[in-house]
Amino acid sequence: MSSSVHKKHAPRLIQPKHHVYLEGPKSRGYELLFAWRVFKQFIRGFRTLHFAGPCITVFGSARFGEDHSYYGQAREFGKRIAEMGFTTLTGGGPGIMEAANRGAYENGGQSFGCNIVLPFEQKENPYLHRSVTFEHFFVRKVLLVKYSYAFVIMPGGFGTMDELFETLTLVQTKTITRFPVILFGKAFYQPMMDVFRKMQQEGTISSEDLDLLLLTDDVEEAMSHIQRYIRTNYQIKPRKRLWWLLEKR
Repeated sequence: MSSSVHKKHAPRLIQPKHHVYLEGPKSRGYELLFAWRVFKQFIRGFRTLHFAGPCITVFGSARFGEDHSYYGQAREFGKRIAEMGFTTLTGGGPGIMEAANRGAYENGGQSFGCNIVLPFEQKENPYLHRSVTFEHFFVRKVLLVKYSYAFVIMPGGFGTMDELFETLTLVQTKTITRFPVILFGKAFYQPMMDVFRKMQQEGTISSEDLDLLLLTDDVEEAMSHIQRYIRTNYQIKPRKRLWWLLEKR
């Protein structure tokens, strides 16, 4: 007895034929408008941070909640930065950023944030004395680096890595002064330090490029490293501050 087997084929999904043309740069008018929008963001950032004083920037993930140990340690960093008389500067969002701002805010220190417009995750945390929100990451990164004399890199994701490597590149190329960079979290960052050592062995970076990079799990050690460098190389110099762009203290 023979039987015929009819195979049922899944329906084929036919993709619509969309032609996407690579037309290169936009029109001159578009580019001019983009440049103007970027300029306005820079000016807004300069005005907001004009009276911030010397800052220490804390970078880290937006995804760590209040119950995470990294949150508590970042909060302690904010407290210790306040005790030094410096302003705590962060990306202004939740997680590590909120914790550092909170530590400063709750302990009489100045707490500033440079927020970013994102479709998810990022919202301004409630522990900020002053904040400014940017559309573009590159503008935000300039402001986070411009006013700071040390950088604390807590565990984070792609955004934190971007901020870390941009800071290291600016230090390496002497675009900014060789300020201390703290990698906080040995278990998290040790593999990266191994990669850095490999770079050094291969000659793609020099030994001095790692001189101010400290890997630690100890907030006290990190702050002592920062204090030692600042006291050796700098003095806090009061200066007359003018409201030439109508900035507010």
